[in-house]
Amino acid sequence: MIRLLGQILLKLKASFMDLLPILVVVGFFQIFVLKVPFPNLSDILLGVVFVVVGLMLFVEGLEIGLFPIGENLSYALAKKGSLFWLLTFSFLLGFSTTVAEPALIAITKEAAKIAVEEGFLGAADSGAYANGLRLIVAFAVGSAILVGIIRIIKGWPIYYLVLPLYGMVILLSFLAPPQILGLAFDLGGVTTSTVTVPLVTALGVGLASVIDGRSPLVDGFGLIAFASLFPMIFVMIYGMMLF
Repeated sequence: MIRLLGQILLKLKASFMDLLPILVVVGFFQIFVLKVPFPNLSDILLGVVFVVVGLMLFVEGLEIGLFPIGENLSYALAKKGSLFWLLTFSFLLGFSTTVAEPALIAITKEAAKIAVEEGFLGAADSGAYANGLRLIVAFAVGSAILVGIIRIIKGWPIYYLVLPLYGMVILLSFLAPPQILGLAFDLGGVTTSTVTVPLVTALGVGLASVIDGRSPLVDGFGLIAFASLFPMIFVMIYGMMLF
């Protein structure tokens, strides 16, 4: 019991140290730049405690649950020898974890609201626009994970795919309508969610560990890069078709 308590305290300390730079920056600007006391200091301190505990539990959950799940699934699917089910799972994993991402829901709703206020959309079309963006991004992430898994299986160097994808992003930046451009880049960032990242990373590393001739360090990573690039491309194309 004492040993368990000591481990928990060490993990709480590690979580607090991870948050300490943020606390120092916020405290410095509040005290020395703005020169005003913290409003509701007791609530803020309680919130910090909740965040530290939550971060500790989240990291533990990743190590105990999500990382082993991703690695075990990739191992089992690879051993099953069915490329179809491996690719289907990869696509559905990317799609399902993205379509329910709270940050994605929030930013698409805000984008629809602003588009209506700026006169690009009618009020009746705002819901369809927001849902369309969510589905486009989710489909893009599913496709990105699919392509990333194929890269691991084939053993292609990552720059074979990343460089052309960045080239497409740059080219589409000149062609896409201005009202969708910034949104497309932001949507490329919100796709890397707290669930998607550990599951997808574990999937890639686990698969690279199973396949002969693949290095988990060299081949197992890079899926998250695809998950950021594909939504930018898909959303810019969507905007070119819509506006």
